[in-house]
Amino acid sequence: MSVKPVAIQGEPFYHCTVYSEKGGEVASSYGINVITQPLSEESQVDTWLVGGVLTPVALPATAGVIHFLQNHASGARRIAGICTGAFVLAQAGLLQERRATTHWAYTHSLKVLHPTIRTEEDLIYIIDDQIWTSAGMTAGFDMVLAMVEKDQGTDVARNIAHRMVMNQRRTGGQRQHSELLAISPKSDRLQLAIEYVRQNLSKTLTVEHLAHAVHLSARQLNRLFLNETGKSPARVIERLRLEAARLMIEKSRLPLEVIARESGFRDRRHMRNVFMRGYGIPPQSLRTGKGTLAS
Repeated sequence: MSVKPVAIQGEPFYHCTVYSEKGGEVASSYGINVITQPLSEESQVDTWLVGGVLTPVALPATAGVIHFLQNHASGARRIAGICTGAFVLAQAGLLQERRATTHWAYTHSLKVLHPTIRTEEDLIYIIDDQIWTSAGMTAGFDMVLAMVEKDQGTDVARNIAHRMVMNQRRTGGQRQHSELLAISPKSDRLQLAIEYVRQNLSKTLTVEHLAHAVHLSARQLNRLFLNETGKSPARVIERLRLEAARLMIEKSRLPLEVIARESGFRDRRHMRNVFMRGYGIPPQSLRTGKGTLAS
């Protein structure tokens, strides 16, 4: 897909055209027929959005598409791979020695097939110079909104998000999965313990305190956490506090001191230390837009 300026709210904005190697009606991975324009040397546009397929390893891009990306599309201001579209960019050699991401189910395959790419497994989208890559499905919306914000400003991007009834606009540093999904509690007792933690993050949460809340001994609680999550209770509590603080930073304008207190850190410095250990960046970087979380 290519992008050119169009009008929205009376102002120049974007015009989108769908391309395929030979043009005409093309069936998508989901069986929907799409009318496309043929790729040609004249198909030079501002932004290319390269879509993926459901089986990127079994169905690589054709030689014609790869040739076009290498010799023509690379002259665009930016190129983006949406979801498994990263595999197409990788085939064309556009991601060599670059940071990139894709749908979590295919990151291992991307690493194996293209070891020169610095694949990051758990980020929503990544920008490396003029090359953008995103995770799957809704992460593509987040990436495109980031493009709009970069081109047209925050107000326009916010207006589009509102029109699309998007609950929130996520930054590229956000992860594809929440900590709760990563922990994946199996037993009712562990689910109860984790829910207690989430509802009491601002309070002092020792192992003994948590064990008493779920009617276990400290030894039993430690064993339960290690067996089901591979992490100690203290480590899980820290990760949940870290995620809660990150979400508050991204969604609110609360001072960092308040966020540190509400998410259970001793103070702002303590929160910063945990951010550096967990994400590799200080918390204020998320608010300034200069930070990308480490995977």
